[in-house]
Amino acid sequence: MAHKKGQGSSRNGRDSNPQYRGIKLYGGEVAQPGSIIIRQCGTKFKPGYMVRRANDDTLFSVADGQVRFRGRYVDVVPSDPNVPQYTAVEANGSN
Repeated sequence: MAHKKGQGSSRNGRDSNPQYRGIKLYGGEVAQPGSIIIRQCGTKFKPGYMVRRANDDTLFSVADGQVRFRGRYVDVVPSDPNVPQYTAVEANGSN
């Protein structure tokens, strides 16, 4: 019995397209509404102020402004003065 497959069929002919993940806008760069900030697998980064998460965990901006990284959270600081600005809440919970 011959141990060759014959006719040149390839068993390794599958290849997938790259996902192009990573940070697309870094801290201090200007984001427009709908612009992608991070493409990621899972929630390595979490959405902060004026940032939303898509179904594939992509983070995108919902307002014009500057991108800011706050630990694992990503914020967009609005450039429009009419939009309310982000204010940090105290950790101890007292007002």
